[in-house]
Amino acid sequence: MKIAAILVLPALVVGSFYVMSLAPAPSLAASAAEAAGSGDKSGAKSSAGPTISIHEFMFSPTSVTVTAGATVHWKNLDPEPHTIRSVDATFKSDALDQDDSFSFTFDKPGTYRYVCSIHPQMVGTIVVKSAAH
Repeated sequence: MKIAAILVLPALVVGSFYVMSLAPAPSLAASAAEAAGSGDKSGAKSSAGPTISIHEFMFSPTSVTVTAGATVHWKNLDPEPHTIRSVDATFKSDALDQDDSFSFTFDKPGTYRYVCSIHPQMVGTIVVKSAAH
C-alpha cells in the first residue's frame, strides 16, 4: 500500500502558502526496472539496448560496447540533475531530473567518451563496433 501526504507550509509572504507532496520515494529496484520507460527526453524511438544507470554521481557501467545501430539508454536514479554530453559534441541531453531518461542511437563505429557537464568527474565511454555483414 502506498501512502502519500500533502504538507502545507506558510510562506514568508503573508497570505501565501507552499504546497509540497510527501509521496514515498521509489525503490532503487523499481527505478532500475523502469529504466527504458517514460521520462525519455531524447525524442528517439525506444528500442532494446543497454541501459546505463546514473546513481550516486556515477555512470554504471562506465564502459559499454555495442554494434553500430544500437541505441544506448541512460536513466538518472539520483535526486540531483545530471546531463550526458559527448566530448566531441556528437550527442547531448538536457538536464535529467530523477527518473528521467535519455537515449541515443550510435550509427557509426568509434569510441565515444561522455561526461556529465554539471559534474565533470562523472565520465563514461561507449565503444561502437561495426555491424557484422
